[in-house]
Amino acid sequence: MFDRLTERLSGAVAALTGRGRLTEDNIADALRQVRMALIEADVAVPVVKGFIDAVKVRALGAEVQQSLTPGQVFIKILYDELVKTMGEPGGGLNLRAQPPVVVLLAGLQGAGKTTTAAKLAKLLSEQQKKRVLLTSVDVYRPAAITQLERLAAQIGVGFHPVTAGQEPVAIATEALAAAVRGSYDVLIVDTAGRLHVDAQMMQEVQAVDRAVSAHQRLFVVDSMAGQDAVNAARAFNEALDLTGVILTKADGDARGGAALSVRQVTGKPILYLGVGEKVEALELFHPERVASRILGMGDVLSLVEQVQRDVDKDKAEKLAKKLKKGQGFDFNDLREQMQQLEKMGGINALMDKLPGGMAAAAAKAPAQFAGKEVRRQIAIINSMTAAERRKPDLIDGSRKRRIANGSGLQVQDVNRLMKQFLQMQRVMKQFSKGGVRGMMRTLGGRMPGGFGP
Repeated sequence: MFDRLTERLSGAVAALTGRGRLTEDNIADALRQVRMALIEADVAVPVVKGFIDAVKVRALGAEVQQSLTPGQVFIKILYDELVKTMGEPGGGLNLRAQPPVVVLLAGLQGAGKTTTAAKLAKLLSEQQKKRVLLTSVDVYRPAAITQLERLAAQIGVGFHPVTAGQEPVAIATEALAAAVRGSYDVLIVDTAGRLHVDAQMMQEVQAVDRAVSAHQRLFVVDSMAGQDAVNAARAFNEALDLTGVILTKADGDARGGAALSVRQVTGKPILYLGVGEKVEALELFHPERVASRILGMGDVLSLVEQVQRDVDKDKAEKLAKKLKKGQGFDFNDLREQMQQLEKMGGINALMDKLPGGMAAAAAKAPAQFAGKEVRRQIAIINSMTAAERRKPDLIDGSRKRRIANGSGLQVQDVNRLMKQFLQMQRVMKQFSKGGVRGMMRTLGGRMPGGFGP
């Protein structure tokens, strides 16, 4: 997330770190680099000016000049101002209202509104135990309605269907009535998007808003949209009086401009970050954590929360007990580990939250950890018989050919997985004997075959 911005800002502050004292020239040069980094990240020019001015006032003051570690203090100033620019923690949706609470999602086409509607519904139903009803008023793109209906079924929440020929306002009104009858806590309304802001779209979304008296009007914006995001945010805020913002596609090579600009332009809090395509990939927005990641300091707290939320503790405990009893690590165990990794967004998504050099290692992560490769390996394991998964020693040449055919891959792919599995099996065997210390002694500090812990 924000890779390019992180790289440029890290370069700007690197020259200051470790200096015994800073001069006005040192600071001016660093600020020029910070300004260029923000402009390249598509941060709105007024926001850049305000940010640089605020940093400059503090950097030229006694706070830095009298410090024994002025470079570190300068980084702290950047961090504080980044947090201030992105606003206070939103804390998620405010649902303190008479149910059903109506949440209206608006934004440009392609921002990810439909997927975000499903992600938000899943988050509210699972983490806050709310009964959620989804509906779509995007009558111009029937595929969006079908997509949302399928997503609703996938995550187990309600969906209000659309009758052919219905107008958006009628759909929204009926959905609200259905939410009242069904005693739903939240109604999420997905509205139509356009490629550009236009009067007709704004009038339509305003009419839908009036019809359902939305409690929350959220602007869904692509993190990579740059200046378009800023202009659209301003227009939607004027039309709807937004209550919050959701940034999508923050897991991509986002320039970061939207995250740093939208809050200042609209004055509304960023509530959530979309960090992947899966319905689980929606996080509360914490400006202090995002600022830490932008400056290359990682976000270990979010990583811990994600692991606690997504890792199946019962399965992890079962595997640990199995290893302690000396029972072998088999392909069923490996598949479960891969599925857990995939559920958390893959190794890159995890390492992106680690500090400095650890995060940089994500770019060099072995091919085995790439999402596509993990799915290929799971396909190979799924093509094995139950006996082969339990007893890998059964797999000979003819079985490898059958497994390769069944997974649609080559025998060499099966051989590669077998080799990696045998190395992993040895690690687990050593773990069962000597715990982590014994395992690390065996490895000499390295994991075999590209596998991580």
